Amino acid sequence: MDRIRIVGGNELKGTIPISGAKNAALPLMIASLLTSDTLTLENVPHLADVEQLLRILGNHGVDVAVNGRRERQEESYSRTINFTCRTIVDTTAPYELVSKMRASFWVIGPLLAREGQARVSLPGGCAIGTRPVDLFLEGLQALGATLEVDAGYVNATAPKGGLIGARYVFPKVSVGATHVMMMAATLARGTTVIENAAREPEVVDLAKCLTAMGAKISGAGTQTITVDGVTSLSGARHRVLPDRIETGTYAMAVAMAGGDVVLEGTEASLLDNALDTLRLAGAHITETETGLRVVRNGNGIQPVDITTEPFPGFPTDLQAQFMALMTRSSGVSNITETIFENRFMHVQELARLGARISLSGQTARVEGVTRLKGAPVMATDLRASVSLVIAGLAAEGETMVSRVYHLDRGFERLEEKLTRCGAVVERVSD
Repeated sequence: MDRIRIVGGNELKGTIPISGAKNAALPLMIASLLTSDTLTLENVPHLADVEQLLRILGNHGVDVAVNGRRERQEESYSRTINFTCRTIVDTTAPYELVSKMRASFWVIGPLLAREGQARVSLPGGCAIGTRPVDLFLEGLQALGATLEVDAGYVNATAPKGGLIGARYVFPKVSVGATHVMMMAATLARGTTVIENAAREPEVVDLAKCLTAMGAKISGAGTQTITVDGVTSLSGARHRVLPDRIETGTYAMAVAMAGGDVVLEGTEASLLDNALDTLRLAGAHITETETGLRVVRNGNGIQPVDITTEPFPGFPTDLQAQFMALMTRSSGVSNITETIFENRFMHVQELARLGARISLSGQTARVEGVTRLKGAPVMATDLRASVSLVIAGLAAEGETMVSRVYHLDRGFERLEEKLTRCGAVVERVSD
């Protein structure tokens, strides 16, 4: 099993290309099930989750061509993939595939909308909380679907003639459930109004792609999304937006290690809140013609309190990375997690490096220390894994991160991108 070895102490200087967003690419790929025409997606990252979803879509009958060829290519950061689903050959998403990645459950929306039926295994993914699928199911039921959970599967059936537009108010904000309901509603009869919808940039990106495919959607990026159903969707060409979580992660890595790095191909508007927080912590962040420039000149890291919130608030997917940064601050910071109830599993691993962190409910109190010391640590989930890498960049000596398959799910060529900026980071195979 691979591990990541980091020797801390080097500042980061250079350019890091930001990949396409995993959290945008996955629902965009699933949208290919809604049409018999070809959907072309540009800027698709090469990640374990993307590869897993390609296998799942293939099971349903989606033909995949990467960069114009049918074999996978890994040479470039940015890939163009054609998805063509002339016929859905199987409306079952089996446990052995869905259990490996939570987002694969989202195929239930397009399958139900296009075929009128779906049998989808309950999902898997990172163990960062229960993350029930109730919101997904209630939204589909509002569109007229009949649902039954049996033997670990959700059996869904649309009414005769297809799903029916309706007004639905999510009891809590859910990005995944917003994706699913928006996709399902595109082919529903009549108008669907989604209230308390997620406002994340990835939701807006999906809406743009669906609109290019012929869907009638308004309000994406606000709390109310309106979808006027159409009888069919066509193919389209769409570019996946830059990964705001990868952007924030590398910005925090620079703030942690010090240095001067240009994050190329990204946009500040995707994560204004997180960037403002980093500025308060002492990083200098400016927009350039090609992306963002992040500089920290060694004046120290200031403590900042944060609370994770749905967009446009501070992202839960950057909470672990920010906690790593705060371990070296000049005071005490408080980090409150409101999205997932079990997303502090990285705390005990950061403590192995010398961090001082105490937990009280959903709040972590981080007392900054003058030094961290390298140690063997274990990744517990995707974002926690990269927080350990960030801590290792500033730790004295060697940090060895195991279970890095979590990293491969969401960060494309992390060690290569950091190494090109002067970090000592390498992948070690046992």
